[in-house]
Amino acid sequence: MNILVTGAKGFVGKNLIAELKNRGYNEIYECDIETTDEELEEYTKKCEFVFHLAGVNRPEKEEEFMKGNFGFTSTLLEKLKKNENKSPVLISSSIQAKLDNPYGKSKKAGEDLMFTYGKENGAKVLVYRLPNVFGKWCRPNYNSVIATFCNNIARDLEIKINDPNVVMNLVYIDDVVEEFISALEGKEHIEENFCYVPTVYTITLGEIANLIKSFKQSRKDLMLPNMQDEFSKKLYSTYLSYIPEEEFCYPLKMNIDNRGSFTEMFKTLERGQISVNISKPGIVKGNHWHNTKNEKFIVVSGKAAIRFRKIDSDKVIEYITSGDKIEVVDIPCGYTHNIENIGDTDLVTIMWANEIFNPDKPDTYFMEV
Repeated sequence: MNILVTGAKGFVGKNLIAELKNRGYNEIYECDIETTDEELEEYTKKCEFVFHLAGVNRPEKEEEFMKGNFGFTSTLLEKLKKNENKSPVLISSSIQAKLDNPYGKSKKAGEDLMFTYGKENGAKVLVYRLPNVFGKWCRPNYNSVIATFCNNIARDLEIKINDPNVVMNLVYIDDVVEEFISALEGKEHIEENFCYVPTVYTITLGEIANLIKSFKQSRKDLMLPNMQDEFSKKLYSTYLSYIPEEEFCYPLKMNIDNRGSFTEMFKTLERGQISVNISKPGIVKGNHWHNTKNEKFIVVSGKAAIRFRKIDSDKVIEYITSGDKIEVVDIPCGYTHNIENIGDTDLVTIMWANEIFNPDKPDTYFMEV
């Protein structure tokens, strides 16, 4: 299928084209501000589906709204009509088309033009009134509050919030792209003539800012976001795409002594914490037990003997494990346990605990295995 995408270098366009290619759609005509009239003429002859994403959000002059959002739509449709091309046309409009402002009026004019074109030419038209869209590759300090907040918070720059209680309706870029490709395949969501993205998130501006600030803080307190919450998960993915390239890597605190080291990696309120333990040859660590806390040990490098003894028994249970065969060893409650490096290289063990370590209630009691 030959697919024409206008606004190809924009936020939605780049994400859509990348996913279309992921799915094997390779005949894509990418139209942007640099596309010549001759090229557009050729594209509108050959295309079999049109994603019309081009538009103006922040022009220097008010009249440019109508020129960019109505004028180019008119040009595109005229070329399709001239070339007798009745391909389906999907246009990305905005919920602001309901508002009486220059941007909203220009979007409404583009919608009306699209509906008229569909009726007069028998072409399928799909008009999406999108709320605020967020995700990777969106331009900060332009027309997306989330892009601006992510960019500025990641760089310790000021963000301005006039009213933290303002409610935002948001759609995530991947959900938008998924819906657009569904529309390409004839499976669009539509109601009262307008198409829509089914997954919309409603949240206040203040809550968004606080979440993004917590993402930045997570590099220090190691607390990962709640990935069970779909919005938090998607917002966190968005935030990471705005981190300065020179800051992709960040240090962890290694607790080092003559036995090796112990480093906490990640913490979660719902799933406990993950740490990495390094032991030198011959070193034994542990010799303690827990009432409720449970752990999982995974040796990823070196060779270890992991030993258990039920606190009211003399029977010692031993497991030999190494990085040559990755296994999980469960550490049950009520068993004192230790781990010994029985190899001749450093022993590296990933350790998961079902709860974050609380120094005021460690639930850890010394007892030799």
